Amino acid sequence: MEKLKITVKTLEGLEEVLSEEVKSIGGENITAGKRVVYFDGDLAMVYRANYRLRTALRVFRQIHSFRFTDADDFYVKCMKVKWESFMNLNQTFAVQSTVFNSLLFKNSMFASLKVKDAIVDRFRQRMGNRPDIDTKSPDLIFHVHVNMNQCTLSIDSSGESLHKRGYRQIQGEAPLSEVLAAGMILLSGWNGETDFIDPMCGSGTLPLEAAMIARNIPPGKYRKEFAFMSWKDYDSELFEKIREEVELKEFSGKIYASDLLKSSVLGAQTNARSARIFNLINFQAVNFAALDLTNMKNATMIINPPYGERLNSQDLEKLYQMIGEKLKHQFSGNKAWVLSSAPNLIHAIGLKASKKIKLLNGALVCSFQLYELFDGKRKDLKKRDQRY
Repeated sequence: MEKLKITVKTLEGLEEVLSEEVKSIGGENITAGKRVVYFDGDLAMVYRANYRLRTALRVFRQIHSFRFTDADDFYVKCMKVKWESFMNLNQTFAVQSTVFNSLLFKNSMFASLKVKDAIVDRFRQRMGNRPDIDTKSPDLIFHVHVNMNQCTLSIDSSGESLHKRGYRQIQGEAPLSEVLAAGMILLSGWNGETDFIDPMCGSGTLPLEAAMIARNIPPGKYRKEFAFMSWKDYDSELFEKIREEVELKEFSGKIYASDLLKSSVLGAQTNARSARIFNLINFQAVNFAALDLTNMKNATMIINPPYGERLNSQDLEKLYQMIGEKLKHQFSGNKAWVLSSAPNLIHAIGLKASKKIKLLNGALVCSFQLYELFDGKRKDLKKRDQRY
């Protein structure tokens, strides 16, 4: 198969996790950038990346790359691209652009317009007719990346963002992105060999993603469509082979998901049934303060508490203090990760974090912090370690 250059977009802070995922599916010459990972692979790898990468937002297949001197040169070089090898006359398309450090293109719309003109004119010259543009729901989306006088043309192989797994029936209030949730779990190092706890689960994104990781269920399993299915060279037999190559794993541990609101738990249960993993998750409608999981050891807990949208500051501080007390007194021998955009509230937890990772939850800059919940006091543990 022809070697292709592939670009995968992700969320800030998940670049290294995505690089490891790309390596695990066979990507070559992997390079991480800001919110993006580049690698080489064939057409099968484009399909595989969409179907199996948990921390990918979009996968792009590079079409052509060139340097240009002015707008006319840019247009002529775009005209030389064999656009007809990717689409038919009866298909619609859209062009999206990003422009950096360019004196020629003051905004991305001008670059998009030039590429649209080139595509339409090439079809008209060769076939006597032109495909239509559809900015709302096009069959194909071409992407233009201009940096100074270098242009890279790509085609979007994903369509809808890959965080839309296809299993979510209930949205819930301000749910975590599935990509962020999967990234947090992978950053934590949890791989399904121990128990997993989410005591503030909301609509269930974290426990659902954990269950899919534990069983090795591909994130694209329940999606009905990917943009590459509209490509002229789409190989349905090849994609079916990609789907069949995934082997499910057995999971003997437990996943606990609880929330104060019964309505949230019901929504999470609905989503779990849709993803066919309901039997893997133990759901409870209970306040974290009253959650009783005795004799729990070596488990990973991930908490995404409120940041301040619905509770006043005093109530939030008490909530975070409760989290700290609960972790300290009832979950020793385990590890807990907390995601929050409020440094003063994280401080109220009252425990020393051993790791801090910057992540974005939507537009909110968050800290994802690890608390290793040792049995006994930390200084006692250090003394013990020094004896060996």
